[in-house]
Amino acid sequence: MLVVLNWVYSKWFFKKDLREHSNIVELAWQVVDDSCRIIYLGESSNNHYGDDERNHRKISDFTADYFPAVKMGDLTKEASHAQTYYYLLKQIPQNSAVETVVVTMNLRSFGADWIYSHLETPMRQQLVLLEDAPPFYNRFRLAFKVYPIKSEEEWDALVQEHWIADTFNIPGFTWYNTIDWDYAMNHYGWYDENDSLDWDMTALACHYIKSYGFQIKEDNPRVKDFDAIVDLCRENGWHLVFNLMAENVDKAEKLAGEDMMLLFKLNHDYLMQRYDTRKDVSVVDNLYLVRDAEFIDQSWTTEHYYEYGRRQIAHHLADTLRKFYPMDYRDPDSLRFAPQRGDSLRP
Repeated sequence: MLVVLNWVYSKWFFKKDLREHSNIVELAWQVVDDSCRIIYLGESSNNHYGDDERNHRKISDFTADYFPAVKMGDLTKEASHAQTYYYLLKQIPQNSAVETVVVTMNLRSFGADWIYSHLETPMRQQLVLLEDAPPFYNRFRLAFKVYPIKSEEEWDALVQEHWIADTFNIPGFTWYNTIDWDYAMNHYGWYDENDSLDWDMTALACHYIKSYGFQIKEDNPRVKDFDAIVDLCRENGWHLVFNLMAENVDKAEKLAGEDMMLLFKLNHDYLMQRYDTRKDVSVVDNLYLVRDAEFIDQSWTTEHYYEYGRRQIAHHLADTLRKFYPMDYRDPDSLRFAPQRGDSLRP
Protein backbone atom coordinates (compact mmCIF):
# COMPACT_ATOMS: atom_id res chain seq x y z
CA MET A 1 0.00 0.00 0.00
CA LEU A 2 2.83 2.39 0.86
CA VAL A 3 4.50 1.72 -2.49
CA VAL A 4 1.26 2.50 -4.31
CA LEU A 5 0.68 5.65 -2.27
CA ASN A 6 4.20 6.82 -2.99
CA TRP A 7 3.71 6.18 -6.73
CA VAL A 8 0.37 8.05 -6.80
CA TYR A 9 1.76 10.96 -4.81
CA SER A 10 4.92 11.16 -6.94
CA LYS A 11 2.98 11.14 -10.19
CA TRP A 12 0.10 13.47 -9.34
CA PHE A 13 0.89 15.66 -6.34
CA PHE A 14 4.64 15.86 -5.73
CA LYS A 15 5.47 18.57 -8.26
CA LYS A 16 2.67 20.78 -6.99
CA ASP A 17 3.95 20.44 -3.44
CA LEU A 18 7.48 21.24 -4.56
CA ARG A 19 6.26 24.50 -6.08
CA GLU A 20 4.40 25.36 -2.90
CA HIS A 21 6.84 24.27 -0.19
CA SER A 22 10.24 24.03 -1.93
CA ASN A 23 10.00 26.61 -4.68
CA ILE A 24 13.79 26.96 -4.88
CA VAL A 25 13.63 23.77 -6.95
CA GLU A 26 12.26 25.88 -9.80
CA LEU A 27 15.76 27.35 -10.15
CA ALA A 28 17.05 23.88 -11.04
CA TRP A 29 14.14 23.21 -13.38
CA GLN A 30 14.78 26.47 -15.20
CA VAL A 31 18.44 25.77 -16.04
CA VAL A 32 17.43 22.33 -17.28
CA ASP A 33 14.63 23.77 -19.44
CA ASP A 34 17.06 26.36 -20.82
CA SER A 35 19.56 23.61 -21.77
CA CYS A 36 22.34 25.34 -19.84
CA ARG A 37 25.78 23.75 -20.18
CA ILE A 38 27.33 25.72 -17.30
CA ILE A 39 25.41 26.43 -14.11
CA TYR A 40 26.45 28.81 -11.34
CA LEU A 41 25.11 28.20 -7.84
CA GLY A 42 25.35 31.13 -5.46
CA GLU A 43 23.82 33.27 -2.74
CA SER A 44 23.51 37.06 -2.53
CA SER A 45 27.16 37.60 -3.47
CA ASN A 46 26.13 36.77 -7.03
CA ASN A 47 23.31 39.30 -7.47
CA HIS A 48 23.89 42.03 -4.84
CA TYR A 49 24.83 45.50 -6.08
CA GLY A 50 25.32 48.96 -4.62
CA ASP A 51 22.46 51.45 -4.31
CA ASP A 52 24.22 53.94 -6.59
CA GLU A 53 25.26 51.42 -9.24
CA ARG A 54 23.78 51.59 -12.71
CA ASN A 55 25.08 48.17 -13.69
CA HIS A 56 23.19 45.48 -11.77
CA ARG A 57 24.68 42.46 -13.55
CA LYS A 58 25.60 39.36 -11.59
CA ILE A 59 28.98 37.68 -11.26
CA SER A 60 27.52 34.84 -13.33
CA ASP A 61 26.46 37.35 -16.04
CA PHE A 62 29.96 38.81 -16.29
CA THR A 63 31.39 35.28 -16.44
CA ALA A 64 29.02 34.31 -19.25
CA ASP A 65 30.42 37.20 -21.35
CA TYR A 66 33.63 35.20 -21.74
CA PHE A 67 31.76 32.27 -23.32
CA PRO A 68 29.12 33.76 -25.66
CA ALA A 69 28.57 30.46 -27.45
CA VAL A 70 28.04 28.43 -24.25
CA LYS A 71 24.66 28.61 -22.54
CA MET A 72 25.16 29.52 -18.87
CA GLY A 73 22.53 29.84 -16.14
CA ASP A 74 22.53 30.57 -12.44
CA LEU A 75 20.73 29.23 -9.38
CA THR A 76 20.88 32.16 -6.96
CA LYS A 77 19.11 32.13 -3.60
CA GLU A 78 19.92 34.47 -0.72
CA ALA A 79 21.46 32.82 2.38
CA SER A 80 22.11 29.58 0.50
CA HIS A 81 25.05 27.39 1.45
CA ALA A 82 26.60 24.09 0.38
CA GLN A 83 23.76 21.94 1.71
CA THR A 84 21.26 23.95 -0.32
CA TYR A 85 23.41 23.64 -3.44
CA TYR A 86 23.68 19.87 -3.01
CA TYR A 87 19.91 19.35 -2.98
CA LEU A 88 19.41 21.69 -5.93
CA LEU A 89 22.00 19.72 -7.91
CA LYS A 90 20.17 16.50 -7.03
CA GLN A 91 17.19 17.81 -9.02
CA ILE A 92 19.19 18.01 -12.25
CA PRO A 93 19.00 14.76 -14.24
CA GLN A 94 22.11 13.14 -15.67
CA ASN A 95 20.70 13.40 -19.19
CA SER A 96 20.42 17.21 -19.02
CA ALA A 97 22.68 19.51 -21.02
CA VAL A 98 24.68 20.41 -17.90
CA GLU A 99 28.42 19.83 -18.28
CA THR A 100 30.02 22.13 -15.71
CA VAL A 101 28.92 23.15 -12.22
CA VAL A 102 30.25 26.25 -10.44
CA VAL A 103 29.52 26.28 -6.71
CA THR A 104 30.02 29.33 -4.51
CA MET A 105 32.28 28.62 -1.51
CA ASN A 106 32.07 31.21 1.26
CA LEU A 107 34.75 30.96 3.94
CA ARG A 108 32.30 32.56 6.37
CA SER A 109 29.80 29.72 5.82
CA PHE A 110 32.10 27.32 7.70
CA GLY A 111 31.63 29.30 10.93
CA ALA A 112 29.05 28.61 13.65
CA ASP A 113 27.50 32.05 13.11
CA TRP A 114 26.26 30.93 9.64
CA ILE A 115 25.79 27.20 10.25
CA TYR A 116 23.34 27.95 13.09
CA SER A 117 21.89 31.21 11.78
CA HIS A 118 18.30 32.29 12.35
CA LEU A 119 17.58 31.56 8.69
CA GLU A 120 18.19 27.82 9.07
CA THR A 121 14.63 26.90 10.07
CA PRO A 122 12.98 28.25 6.86
CA MET A 123 15.94 27.02 4.80
CA ARG A 124 15.66 23.48 6.19
CA GLN A 125 11.90 23.55 5.63
CA GLN A 126 12.51 24.28 1.94
CA LEU A 127 14.81 21.25 1.68
CA VAL A 128 12.63 18.56 3.27
CA LEU A 129 10.88 17.51 0.04
CA LEU A 130 14.22 17.43 -1.78
CA GLU A 131 15.97 15.04 0.59
CA ASP A 132 17.07 11.51 -0.30
CA ALA A 133 13.93 9.55 0.63
CA PRO A 134 10.66 8.49 -1.02
CA PRO A 135 8.60 11.62 -1.84
CA PHE A 136 5.55 10.44 0.12
CA TYR A 137 7.69 9.90 3.22
CA ASN A 138 9.21 13.37 2.85
CA ARG A 139 5.72 14.87 2.56
CA PHE A 140 4.81 13.12 5.78
CA ARG A 141 7.90 14.60 7.47
CA LEU A 142 7.03 18.06 6.17
CA ALA A 143 3.44 17.81 7.43
CA PHE A 144 4.60 16.83 10.91
CA LYS A 145 7.48 19.35 10.84
CA VAL A 146 10.25 16.78 11.17
CA TYR A 147 13.04 19.25 10.53
CA PRO A 148 15.04 21.59 12.80
CA ILE A 149 12.56 24.11 14.20
CA LYS A 150 14.26 26.37 16.69
CA SER A 151 13.64 29.83 18.04
CA GLU A 152 16.19 32.56 17.49
CA GLU A 153 17.28 32.09 21.10
CA GLU A 154 17.87 28.37 20.54
CA TRP A 155 19.94 29.01 17.40
CA ASP A 156 21.94 31.64 19.30
CA ALA A 157 22.57 29.15 22.11
CA LEU A 158 24.02 26.67 19.59
CA VAL A 159 26.31 29.35 18.21
CA GLN A 160 27.50 30.27 21.71
CA GLU A 161 28.08 26.59 22.48
CA HIS A 162 30.41 26.25 19.50
CA TRP A 163 32.22 29.51 20.22
CA ILE A 164 33.09 27.99 23.59
CA ALA A 165 33.69 24.34 22.65
CA ASP A 166 35.53 24.77 19.32
CA THR A 167 39.01 25.60 20.53
CA PHE A 168 41.95 26.69 18.38
CA ASN A 169 44.59 24.04 17.86
CA ILE A 170 47.32 26.40 16.65
CA PRO A 171 50.74 26.52 18.35
CA GLY A 172 51.42 29.97 19.78
CA PHE A 173 47.98 31.33 18.89
CA THR A 174 46.83 34.09 21.25
CA TRP A 175 43.29 32.91 21.89
CA TYR A 176 41.79 29.71 23.35
CA ASN A 177 38.39 30.02 21.66
CA THR A 178 36.16 32.55 19.88
CA ILE A 179 34.27 33.64 22.98
CA ASP A 180 37.48 34.63 24.77
CA TRP A 181 38.70 36.59 21.76
CA ASP A 182 35.38 38.38 21.35
CA TYR A 183 35.21 39.20 25.08
CA ALA A 184 38.72 40.66 25.08
CA MET A 185 37.98 42.87 22.07
CA ASN A 186 34.66 44.02 23.52
CA HIS A 187 36.18 44.67 26.95
CA TYR A 188 39.37 46.49 25.99
CA GLY A 189 38.14 48.09 22.76
CA TRP A 190 39.69 48.96 19.42
CA TYR A 191 42.08 51.90 19.12
CA ASP A 192 42.79 53.86 15.94
CA GLU A 193 46.15 55.08 14.67
CA ASN A 194 45.93 58.06 17.04
CA ASP A 195 45.47 55.70 20.01
CA SER A 196 41.87 56.84 20.43
CA LEU A 197 39.24 54.35 21.55
CA ASP A 198 36.56 53.80 18.89
CA TRP A 199 33.54 51.85 20.12
CA ASP A 200 31.87 51.68 16.69
CA MET A 201 34.95 50.01 15.25
CA THR A 202 35.14 47.83 18.36
CA ALA A 203 31.66 46.49 17.58
CA LEU A 204 32.68 45.85 13.98
CA ALA A 205 35.87 44.10 15.11
CA CYS A 206 33.73 41.81 17.27
CA HIS A 207 31.58 41.01 14.22
CA TYR A 208 34.69 39.96 12.31
CA ILE A 209 35.93 37.82 15.20
CA LYS A 210 32.58 36.03 15.50
CA SER A 211 32.24 35.59 11.73
CA TYR A 212 35.77 34.39 10.93
CA GLY A 213 37.21 33.34 14.30
CA PHE A 214 37.13 29.59 13.69
CA GLN A 215 39.40 26.82 12.46
CA ILE A 216 38.00 24.47 9.80
CA LYS A 217 38.30 20.83 10.82
CA GLU A 218 37.25 17.48 9.39
CA ASP A 219 33.94 17.34 11.27
CA ASN A 220 32.71 20.73 10.05
CA PRO A 221 29.18 20.32 8.56
CA ARG A 222 30.07 22.44 5.54
CA VAL A 223 33.05 20.20 4.74
CA LYS A 224 30.66 17.26 4.63
CA ASP A 225 28.30 19.20 2.37
CA PHE A 226 31.05 20.12 -0.09
CA ASP A 227 32.32 16.53 -0.05
CA ALA A 228 28.80 15.38 -0.98
CA ILE A 229 28.78 17.82 -3.90
CA VAL A 230 32.11 16.42 -5.10
CA ASP A 231 30.71 12.87 -5.05
CA LEU A 232 27.49 13.88 -6.82
CA CYS A 233 29.28 15.72 -9.62
CA ARG A 234 31.67 12.83 -10.13
CA GLU A 235 28.74 10.39 -10.39
CA ASN A 236 27.03 12.63 -12.96
CA GLY A 237 30.19 13.24 -14.96
CA TRP A 238 30.11 17.03 -14.43
CA HIS A 239 33.13 19.30 -14.25
CA LEU A 240 33.13 20.85 -10.78
CA VAL A 241 34.48 24.29 -9.87
CA PHE A 242 34.38 25.72 -6.35
CA ASN A 243 34.39 29.52 -6.48
CA LEU A 244 36.07 30.59 -3.23
CA MET A 245 34.73 34.09 -2.64
CA ALA A 246 36.71 37.18 -1.67
CA GLU A 247 36.47 38.28 1.95
CA ASN A 248 37.32 41.76 3.19
CA VAL A 249 40.76 40.82 4.47
CA ASP A 250 41.81 44.48 4.42
CA LYS A 251 39.21 45.28 7.06
CA ALA A 252 39.80 42.03 8.95
CA GLU A 253 43.53 42.73 9.28
CA LYS A 254 42.90 46.31 10.38
CA LEU A 255 40.40 45.30 13.06
CA ALA A 256 41.60 41.91 14.30
CA GLY A 257 45.28 41.89 13.37
CA GLU A 258 47.66 39.07 12.58
CA ASP A 259 45.71 36.45 14.54
CA MET A 260 42.84 36.87 12.10
CA MET A 261 45.16 36.82 9.10
CA LEU A 262 46.68 33.57 10.36
CA LEU A 263 43.21 32.01 10.55
CA PHE A 264 42.45 33.19 7.02
CA LYS A 265 45.62 31.52 5.82
CA LEU A 266 45.07 28.25 7.70
CA ASN A 267 41.45 27.91 6.60
CA HIS A 268 42.30 28.92 3.04
CA ASP A 269 45.12 26.36 2.91
CA TYR A 270 42.86 23.66 4.36
CA LEU A 271 40.25 24.16 1.63
CA MET A 272 42.81 24.38 -1.17
CA GLN A 273 44.58 21.24 0.03
CA ARG A 274 41.34 19.31 0.43
CA TYR A 275 39.75 20.24 -2.89
CA ASP A 276 42.14 21.88 -5.34
CA THR A 277 44.52 18.92 -5.22
CA ARG A 278 41.82 16.60 -6.56
CA LYS A 279 41.69 15.72 -10.25
CA ASP A 280 37.90 16.10 -10.37
CA VAL A 281 37.68 19.54 -8.70
CA SER A 282 39.04 23.01 -9.48
CA VAL A 283 39.06 25.83 -6.91
CA VAL A 284 39.06 29.47 -8.03
CA ASP A 285 40.99 31.28 -5.31
CA ASN A 286 39.49 34.76 -4.90
CA LEU A 287 39.99 35.05 -1.13
CA TYR A 288 42.48 37.95 -1.23
CA LEU A 289 41.40 39.39 -4.57
CA VAL A 290 39.01 42.24 -3.77
CA ARG A 291 40.09 45.36 -1.87
CA ASP A 292 38.22 47.05 0.96
CA ALA A 293 36.88 49.89 -1.23
CA GLU A 294 35.06 47.39 -3.47
CA PHE A 295 32.99 45.93 -0.61
CA ILE A 296 29.52 47.43 -0.42
CA ASP A 297 28.88 46.70 3.26
CA GLN A 298 31.42 48.54 5.36
CA SER A 299 29.73 47.95 8.73
CA TRP A 300 29.09 44.19 8.46
CA THR A 301 30.71 41.00 7.19
CA THR A 302 29.35 40.10 3.75
CA GLU A 303 30.56 39.03 0.31
CA HIS A 304 28.79 41.89 -1.49
CA TYR A 305 30.90 43.70 -4.08
CA TYR A 306 30.62 46.74 -6.29
CA GLU A 307 30.77 46.20 -10.03
CA TYR A 308 34.54 46.06 -10.35
CA GLY A 309 34.76 43.49 -7.56
CA ARG A 310 32.14 41.34 -9.31
CA ARG A 311 34.06 41.70 -12.56
CA GLN A 312 37.35 40.68 -10.91
CA ILE A 313 35.82 37.47 -9.57
CA ALA A 314 34.18 36.73 -12.93
CA HIS A 315 37.54 37.19 -14.66
CA HIS A 316 39.22 34.72 -12.30
CA LEU A 317 36.40 32.23 -12.73
CA ALA A 318 36.48 32.52 -16.52
CA ASP A 319 40.20 31.72 -16.52
CA THR A 320 39.42 28.40 -14.82
CA LEU A 321 36.43 27.60 -17.03
CA ARG A 322 38.61 28.27 -20.06
CA LYS A 323 40.31 24.90 -19.67
CA PHE A 324 36.94 23.21 -20.26
CA TYR A 325 35.92 25.51 -23.14
CA PRO A 326 39.19 26.70 -24.76
CA MET A 327 37.65 27.29 -28.20
CA ASP A 328 34.70 29.26 -26.81
CA TYR A 329 36.65 31.69 -24.63
CA ARG A 330 37.04 35.35 -25.46
CA ASP A 331 38.06 38.38 -23.37
CA PRO A 332 35.16 40.86 -23.44
CA ASP A 333 35.99 44.54 -23.94
CA SER A 334 33.81 45.51 -20.96
CA LEU A 335 36.41 44.28 -18.47
CA ARG A 336 39.23 46.33 -19.97
CA PHE A 337 37.34 49.56 -19.34
CA ALA A 338 36.32 48.76 -15.75
CA PRO A 339 37.44 51.34 -13.16
CA GLN A 340 40.35 49.92 -11.17
CA ARG A 341 40.54 50.71 -7.46
CA GLY A 342 43.47 48.50 -6.46
CA ASP A 343 45.34 45.33 -7.18
CA SER A 344 44.92 42.02 -5.41
CA LEU A 345 46.22 41.86 -1.87
CA ARG A 346 48.30 38.70 -1.85
CA PRO A 347 49.60 36.18 -4.35
